[in-house]
Amino acid sequence: MRLVYLACVCAGLALAACESSPVEDADSVADGQNLASDQAPAVDNSGPTVERLGGVAPGSSEDFVTNVGDRVFFGFDRHDLSEEARIVIQNQVVWLKDYPDVRITLEGHADERGTREYNLALGEQRANSVRDYMIALGVAAGRITTISYGKERPVDPASTEDAWARNRRAVTVVGGGST
Repeated sequence: MRLVYLACVCAGLALAACESSPVEDADSVADGQNLASDQAPAVDNSGPTVERLGGVAPGSSEDFVTNVGDRVFFGFDRHDLSEEARIVIQNQVVWLKDYPDVRITLEGHADERGTREYNLALGEQRANSVRDYMIALGVAAGRITTISYGKERPVDPASTEDAWARNRRAVTVVGGGST
């Protein structure tokens, strides 16, 4: 009887040892790394890349917004990518590699402060920062269009620090523009 019990325990331990470990995603690749702007992190595309929420078609713009995230934010008068922005973009790149026929538009936006011309230029720099990082991560340049709206399309029209922070953004639009 002891031998049967011992055999069952050994079989259970053997099965437990066969359990697979999770695949690294873009978040875990980026954790703890301080990347220079010209270095591209290794992104593992070998396994499931995005856990899909129900009700959206895979590969659709809704899928992108819901399961990946479509925007990154910038500091006041800045166009450089924060570590948080890089992680979002890395996740976007993983999604774009899963759907290689999808084209995107990167929209650059600014808050209401500054002249129209200045904010159009700043929005362009923000969109180009995202574009350049995506290209460095392996997205074909021909899939990406950029446009700057400057301060013309605020997501929050209030004149407060919080509203300005929400308006300083780059938005990735699947298949077109206007967010």
